[in-house]
Amino acid sequence: MTALRIGILGAARIAGKAIAAPAAATGHRLVAVAARDRDRAERFAADHNVERVLDSYADVLADPEVDVVYNPLPNAWHGPWNLAAVQAGKHVLSEKPFASNAEEAAAVRAAATGAGVRVMEGFHYLYHPVTRRLHELLETGALGELRAVEADMFMPAPDDTDPRWSLELGGGAVMDLGCYSLHAHRALAPWAGGPPALVGARAGERAGRPGVDEWLDADLEFPNGATGRARCHMAAPAWKFTCRIVGTRGEAVAANFVQPHLDDRVTITDAAGCRVEHVGLRSSYTYQLEAFAAHLREDAPLKNGLDDAVDTMQLIDDCYRAAGLAPRPRQAPIRLGSPATT
Repeated sequence: MTALRIGILGAARIAGKAIAAPAAATGHRLVAVAARDRDRAERFAADHNVERVLDSYADVLADPEVDVVYNPLPNAWHGPWNLAAVQAGKHVLSEKPFASNAEEAAAVRAAATGAGVRVMEGFHYLYHPVTRRLHELLETGALGELRAVEADMFMPAPDDTDPRWSLELGGGAVMDLGCYSLHAHRALAPWAGGPPALVGARAGERAGRPGVDEWLDADLEFPNGATGRARCHMAAPAWKFTCRIVGTRGEAVAANFVQPHLDDRVTITDAAGCRVEHVGLRSSYTYQLEAFAAHLREDAPLKNGLDDAVDTMQLIDDCYRAAGLAPRPRQAPIRLGSPATT
């Protein structure tokens, strides 16, 4: 397979494990990186063997050697820079969430479809054997008919200056964490008669940050009557990234479905008893990059396409409204060629 030529927008901490390490493991090229702080970009390039540092994000999009753009910018800038990359004719691997809200996500979908480029939302967990094993247990009937789902995303609080606490930058527990728990429910649609509907949601705001959710609990229901509970908390006492699936014949629990490289256990309980399976510690980001490369080079289907990205953002918006909060505000479009474009 021809190596992808990847340009990176920003030197975010997530970029090291989400794109640099997977590219090194799979033979793809990191062609260029730009950041608001050039010194930071220089350090990132040196640490991760990026071929060159450019002056601006716009320069990355204009680089003729870049055919794929990786976007790990703060949430509010996913949509605008995804749109700008599409307009520049680049394929995009975007960190989740795909955009600030469903309206913006739909705009990215329309632009990508019109331009004939591919855009993938980075729900990397979906491609790891941990999640594949959960789905396989439903597909084979080993757990029986799906009856209940619980997905929890808890973490200790980041620093008060962290952009994840900024409404303007698309922050909040759902945007950073809860999108995973909601998406994990939506991914079970094939075994539940369709995607889940929101029944209700409750949230608590971060002190001193009006409109920014510190936690949110959502209740869901599938067409087959199965229930769902998606919880997220961005100021919890400890880390917890679990997914529990309950069927009529048994249940399965993934100990860390979003970071399976740290804990790959799937615990299955059924009539035969309880057993623990270890399915592999290879990074979910590596599986994701392999899937995107196969999609671009071989037209292999993705598990999460553009429609999935828009529908997930709609569910996020619905959760905010049901909990008495507003969806994240949309930023102004990027004007490529403007002197202010960074």
